[in-house]
Amino acid sequence: QVQLVESGGGLVQPGESLRLSCAASGSIFRIYSMGWYRQAPGKQREAVANIIHSGNTNLADSVKGRFTISRDNAKNMVYLQMNSLKPEDTAVYYCNVNVYHTWGGSLSEYWGQGTQVTVSS
Repeated sequence: QVQLVESGGGLVQPGESLRLSCAASGSIFRIYSMGWYRQAPGKQREAVANIIHSGNTNLADSVKGRFTISRDNAKNMVYLQMNSLKPEDTAVYYCNVNVYHTWGGSLSEYWGQGTQVTVSS
């Protein structure tokens, strides 16, 4: 099993910044990918950003140029730096990881509990 602890959410005004963090712990041989999804009220969960072990990243078009994802492989942590926040970024943000529990094993997916981000004046 893998535990994910998210932090950094909160209430900010449009144009401000937030940094989300997610720490993974537990039975981890290697983390293949780490990322963030979000779900706004009445909407489906959507992918925001992800980063694989090599450092390659993918970001949703809606956040390109404003959000940056990074990871610390030694600490099993992933970060989402969110700048120039907009009201439409308001959502619960979920950390997502895909891990190998053993060498040669299959990937297992885990989700965090979510952290609320509210952008409002």
